[in-house]
Amino acid sequence: MAYRPLATTSLLIFFFCFSAFSTTSNSSTASIILPSDSQKVSLGLYYESLCPYSANFIINYLVKLFETDLISVVDLNLVPWGNAKIRGNDTFDCQHGPYECLLNTVEACAIHIWPELSEHFPFINCVETLVYERKYPQWESCFDKLGLDPKPITDCYSSGYGKELELQYAAETDALEPPHKYVPWVVVDGEPLYEDYENFISYICNAYKGVALPKACSKLNIIQGEKTNPTHPVCFGTIILALAARIKSAITSWTRQMNTVVSI
Repeated sequence: MAYRPLATTSLLIFFFCFSAFSTTSNSSTASIILPSDSQKVSLGLYYESLCPYSANFIINYLVKLFETDLISVVDLNLVPWGNAKIRGNDTFDCQHGPYECLLNTVEACAIHIWPELSEHFPFINCVETLVYERKYPQWESCFDKLGLDPKPITDCYSSGYGKELELQYAAETDALEPPHKYVPWVVVDGEPLYEDYENFISYICNAYKGVALPKACSKLNIIQGEKTNPTHPVCFGTIILALAARIKSAITSWTRQMNTVVSI
């Protein structure tokens, strides 16, 4: 799906209008029933910053929550860890290399520093847009685009606190039942959607038990019964890492054989 260049601007306009509406509605004589926290549907996204399919899901699918009234019934939790692996001494490797570890940590810092969804999601959306466009080395431009102070993120990362946040996300990801197999790994009310993740809105609508069904749900065919089995693209972790380990082992074995031949 083609990227919409005004996505970041549209998000900012949405969040501004949503805040203004909430303020106005408090003084309005009309009674608007909003879902309580207990009625909201939990939506978890377990992802890694440089997986192109994670980026695609965030900027072209997840963003739809903010373009409709669905965001009012959803409790969204973003977990930037994905297929990373912990090594000794609380260090870790990321599937797409050190730059992914950097951006995972930056996004973890953003979630911590700006805990409100209306604050951290536009930043993450901006960064992932650059990933999608293969311009992710320009991620710091998101501070200027969104009018954000970069110092809190820089301090979080350089102090090592971002690393602590990532290790917390690692524990949260490892605790998933059933365990995640790839990213993006999307979970609605504790149930993974597997490769049907692009249809997450249908699952949200099906899970919502509030009084007033969101307008966005009335336009969908709500999923009933068994999940479908589409082939939406994902970034596998264990298979790739295992393959890399086998390649490394093969290279090491070949090097030893060559050294043995030379010594003879």
